[in-house]
Amino acid sequence: MLYWISSFSDQVSVFRIFRYLTVRTGGATVTALIFVFWFGPAIIKLLRLKQGKGQPIRADGPASHLITKKGTPTMGGLMILSGLLVGVLLWGNLESPYVWVVLGVTLGFGLVGFYDDYLKVTRQTHRGFPGWARLLIEMVIAAAACALIKLIGPPEISAAITFPFLKQTILQLGWFFVVFGAFIIVGAGNAVNLTDGLDGLAIGPVMIAAASFGFIAYLIGNYNYTLFLQIHFVPGTGELAVLCGAMIGAGLGFLWFNAPPASIFMGDTGSLALGGMIGAVAVATKQEITLAVIGGLFVLEAVSVIVQVLSFKLTGKRVFKMAPLHHHFEQLGWTEPQIVIRFWIISIVLALAGLSTLKLR
Repeated sequence: MLYWISSFSDQVSVFRIFRYLTVRTGGATVTALIFVFWFGPAIIKLLRLKQGKGQPIRADGPASHLITKKGTPTMGGLMILSGLLVGVLLWGNLESPYVWVVLGVTLGFGLVGFYDDYLKVTRQTHRGFPGWARLLIEMVIAAAACALIKLIGPPEISAAITFPFLKQTILQLGWFFVVFGAFIIVGAGNAVNLTDGLDGLAIGPVMIAAASFGFIAYLIGNYNYTLFLQIHFVPGTGELAVLCGAMIGAGLGFLWFNAPPASIFMGDTGSLALGGMIGAVAVATKQEITLAVIGGLFVLEAVSVIVQVLSFKLTGKRVFKMAPLHHHFEQLGWTEPQIVIRFWIISIVLALAGLSTLKLR
């Protein structure tokens, strides 16, 4: 909305400030943060009232969770998505197709997660939406987004994969790009979902990834920077920095209430939506491989589950004491704050490694 005001800068010169992407990104961050701070307590109170017993705790999970986390409401992702949406609608350029494509993925995945949380809370079981049905809907949403990204992107790279460390090397996929991109987005959404198991564990790395991809989007959407760094220019993607900024602000606000001991859980409503958003930004900016580095913690969590399931089915033995990976370290005796902070440190290191690929070519 405020970007539109900049069109009157000829009459009122101060309105020119709303053209600057950095200003609008910062504004979206602060707006989303204030929104979640302001309305967070009321949302938590309402969810606690509606949910009664709160999120059901897995009986096969760590025994301590049955005591320390019982009764905590879920669907905290509603707080994050509300703050993010307000920040983007106020500060974003709503004429940008990339904004609507990524918002569509975010809200679509959020709705899937919301329904999953709703089933869990109302049935008081950790089993919600059937996995195959959930994945099918996610794939449809992600495939539609990737088809749009292919259509609105530069023809020479709209259906291609770019590679870190290589200047001009690309791999053209044609319409198979839709399948590949959908796999990336769905994988990111579910990897973040698997990481969301301890107070503050998922939201920290999500914000780190959002900051990284906000910076990447800003660079890749600016021709001068892409020329200097010798990376591929994708016009229009710079606007995604505003979405990433809004995510960081909303995430910081949520973390205030999610810090141990959590007053509310993110739930699938938040984890699927935020993971899907990061995946969509990576696909739009042609940084799908870089996502595997920056989001390496999410990859490790997802791989730990896959390895655990395959090992048990094939050999009857478990590789980890418990999966996902953070539960393994809980069983080894690490405290919850130790796991959360150490995983955040790993995320920061991986983010720096991922960002370094932009220059090391």
